[in-house]
Amino acid sequence: MERFEFRSETKELLQLMAHSLYSSKDVFLRELVSNASDALDRRRFEALTDPSKLTEGEKLEIKIYADKAAHTLTIEDNGDGMTKEDMVNNLGTIAHSGTKAFVEQLKAAENQDQANNLIGQFGVGFYSAFIVADNVTVTSKRVGQDKAFTFRSNGDGSYTIEDAEKDTVGTKIVLELRKSDEEDQLSDFTDDYVIKSTIKKYSDFVQYPVMVECEHKHHREGVEEAEGHDSSTCNDPTHMVTEKVWEQANSMKAIWLKNASEVTDEEYNEFYKHITYDWSDPLFRLAVKAEGTMEYRGLLFIPERAPYDMNYRDAKYGLRLHAQHVLIMEQCAELLPDYLRFVKGVIDSSDLSLNLSREILQKDRSISTIKKHITKKILDLLQNTAENDPDKYYKFWQTYSRLIKEGAASDYDNKEKLLKLMKFQSTFTLNEEDKKEEKPEDNKDDKKVILTSFDEYIKRMPSDQTDIYAITGESLEVVKNSPHLEAFNQKGYEVLYLVDPYDEILFSQITDYDGKKIVFIGRGEVELGSDEEKKAKREKLESQQKDYSNLIDKLKASLGDEVESVRLSSRLTTSPACLVGLDGDVSPHLQRIISKMGNTNMPISKRILEINPNHPLLVKLQAKLSSNADDPIVSKYAQLLFAQSLLAEGSPLPDPVEYTKLVTELMVDSL
Repeated sequence: MERFEFRSETKELLQLMAHSLYSSKDVFLRELVSNASDALDRRRFEALTDPSKLTEGEKLEIKIYADKAAHTLTIEDNGDGMTKEDMVNNLGTIAHSGTKAFVEQLKAAENQDQANNLIGQFGVGFYSAFIVADNVTVTSKRVGQDKAFTFRSNGDGSYTIEDAEKDTVGTKIVLELRKSDEEDQLSDFTDDYVIKSTIKKYSDFVQYPVMVECEHKHHREGVEEAEGHDSSTCNDPTHMVTEKVWEQANSMKAIWLKNASEVTDEEYNEFYKHITYDWSDPLFRLAVKAEGTMEYRGLLFIPERAPYDMNYRDAKYGLRLHAQHVLIMEQCAELLPDYLRFVKGVIDSSDLSLNLSREILQKDRSISTIKKHITKKILDLLQNTAENDPDKYYKFWQTYSRLIKEGAASDYDNKEKLLKLMKFQSTFTLNEEDKKEEKPEDNKDDKKVILTSFDEYIKRMPSDQTDIYAITGESLEVVKNSPHLEAFNQKGYEVLYLVDPYDEILFSQITDYDGKKIVFIGRGEVELGSDEEKKAKREKLESQQKDYSNLIDKLKASLGDEVESVRLSSRLTTSPACLVGLDGDVSPHLQRIISKMGNTNMPISKRILEINPNHPLLVKLQAKLSSNADDPIVSKYAQLLFAQSLLAEGSPLPDPVEYTKLVTELMVDSL
């Protein structure tokens, strides 16, 4: 016998489980039956290529039986079983990256639901046994192996593994059940009715028989009716006999093959939890079916919360793939495009071969056909929700928006559908949101963030507007106060707020929508209004250009290489100045992000300082310069205008100390 120590984070997790983090204590049985079902799946799959792994006529099943006297519950399967090494890896270690961080999150959980969700997302089903058990014993024999092993632990931080005797392959788990008290509120899991009802509740859809040993009492034979005895009303225990029989507790029919009218929402949700180890109900459920040249059925789910490993580079994803109702692959990534990796579920096709390999999958036309069809179904579901249930779609968008944008940049065939799904805040929606602030105090809690799609934006465009306008920045607070918006607000043109750094990357590749150019208002020149209005503004700027040419030259000379050039602005109405990029330039915010990621060789784009010729400050500066061409105050104001323009866009000052000195000097001069 060898003794092993659990890793520190595993030990902490066992303590947390033992203190009943699950609100529903009976969920442990779901987790253990689910593990047994997976073991049976693996054995059946191995037997497809090696028939010796499954004896002809052998029935794959799960058996559950209790011993009232010993107060134990046993879950046994004849699946693929475990070696000693498997026990160390699967039972002695939580084989997930980020385990320590997970345990810390679990300890910091603010409520029961949050804790349950964390446990479910992480998939630590075996450890749920310690919710109800003081001691857990696992005896297992791997298919094709001669030796068996027994794992024992009481959850105190260590476990033992020793050689064992076991005639059959598979795994047997014996739980020494804790004594229940009022605080625990544990059901009696030595009662066959409790066991059967729990299986029916959580695991009715498991594809293998779940057999429960039950006690049946019946009237003993040999009692004479002639003595006036009525067996139908007899309660004499000496006339009764107890027999143990096996009863199947689950219906075993694959839930995705049933008609929707035959399945309750609760049953669908339990199936989702069975295949995902998630504790929460899914946000979306979608049944898919195709008949004809290619036949398949399936059941898809979108989790309410993002899977914890959704953005891990090496995380595995994909749908469970069944061929002729036999599980042949746990995670078939070829059934989904990368950007839909958050979708969970099952696809079952009778047209696929049982010995389908990963290499064959990548070339199989049937798989590509299924992928194309279910991608369309998922996107149609999302579009329908966006149009008819905005609140539900908002939940989805908050969680998965980055992946939808990723899809728009990579899936050319579905680009238009994905662009239709995008939602943004804008100058219009933020104004509508602000109106909600005027509600009475007791109604302030119903305020919700309002988002807009490209189609909704286009419907609101004035007749003289031809482009879609957008502004990028590091936060909503920064962009909504940007001086770049002034002319657009004055003209009544809506501007989209793109504050996700990925937006700028995406729309450098996608430059138009529905024939309308997507224009970033912080770049290039701005000309708004009708042709007549544009012409009048050009003529006015040309006239002002002559008046301000000396000031423009002086400001450029004072700023040197800090700016590309200085010019008069047609986008400013109230601010004195702003910084503008050239068409195609990367924004300062994105440049900072790229630099933080380690790319320090990216050239910094110099920008243009635009000044407002109608602002009193510029009018007075021009007058100063006219009266004294060498007045040093112009140079000071050049630096001040540049620094204020940086602050207005959310950029850091290159020299905050120098800026403070400059402001102080100008304050002294003004006094």
